[in-house]
Amino acid sequence: MSYQDEAPQVLREFLVYHDTIKGQSKRTVDSYFMDLRTFTRYLYIARNLVPRDTALEDVDIRNTTLEFYGSVSLSEVYDFLAYLSRDRELNAASRARMITSLKGFYRYLTVKTKQLATDPVQDLDTPKLQKTLPHYLTLEESRRLLNAVDGKNKERDYCILCLFLNCGLRISEMVGLNLADIRQDSLLIHGKGNKERVVYLNDACVQALNDWLTVRKDIVTSDKKAVFLSSRRTRISVDAVQVMVHKTLLRAGLDASHISPHKLRHTAATLMLQNGVDVRTLQELLGHESLNTTQIYTHIANAELKKAAAANPLARFEPTDDDSEE
Repeated sequence: MSYQDEAPQVLREFLVYHDTIKGQSKRTVDSYFMDLRTFTRYLYIARNLVPRDTALEDVDIRNTTLEFYGSVSLSEVYDFLAYLSRDRELNAASRARMITSLKGFYRYLTVKTKQLATDPVQDLDTPKLQKTLPHYLTLEESRRLLNAVDGKNKERDYCILCLFLNCGLRISEMVGLNLADIRQDSLLIHGKGNKERVVYLNDACVQALNDWLTVRKDIVTSDKKAVFLSSRRTRISVDAVQVMVHKTLLRAGLDASHISPHKLRHTAATLMLQNGVDVRTLQELLGHESLNTTQIYTHIANAELKKAAAANPLARFEPTDDDSEE
């Protein structure tokens, strides 16, 4: 069921606001819905509004009122977060996303629409997240990956990997590419939040795209708009791309447990930064709304510089005492 069918009126209005007014992606709106649905269902059980043994997914929230959400206390929210950590075993990042959804919902009810006078989550702390550097492939590993492409979909798979590694596309942007988005030396990318940007193609990408389009023009498909097609001759799915990347990594002898299509995006960003692309240009290329998101790659570059310094053969040089002079 979609949120239009399953969400109560007050929650549905919040989601429509983000969908139509804010113009956020379907994936983002769906995440808000699933988070707030889980929260509401939990409260129904915690408040004994349904039998205690009711499974969370069986709780019907369609009749939930504004007064219900207005009666929520901060202690109930803390109990909910404890439940997520203890019973659902959600990590800090997942709980932080849940808090973001709750804060956004109550900010909408109190500040944007003024339906409630009090925000119960205003002072709610977000779990501290451990900052980690993203995994990525080295230049040599990237070459190994491209050289490992094989099989009946060789031209398609090579083109997808080439665009990942050279242009830093998101997987959703890759599968969403249409033939009309292809220019002579660039692609029109429809990114997060329905924001468009232009990504220019280097010679390798132009050649890979032309090779695939030569094969694609002879394929009879029900989706005449899609650039990349599945073996069933329909638009390729996110799952299919993930499986292809995993298999090609294994064929190349690389660690497929730590590298995903999104890590190939990290690889493109890191390689460009290491080869002179400034961080603001990288921000535009990747479609990051905030420069802070792009700054993670400067930390990678600094880590590489530190590693290079340690690798210098003089790194452990110690001068000897010179006793020749008296």
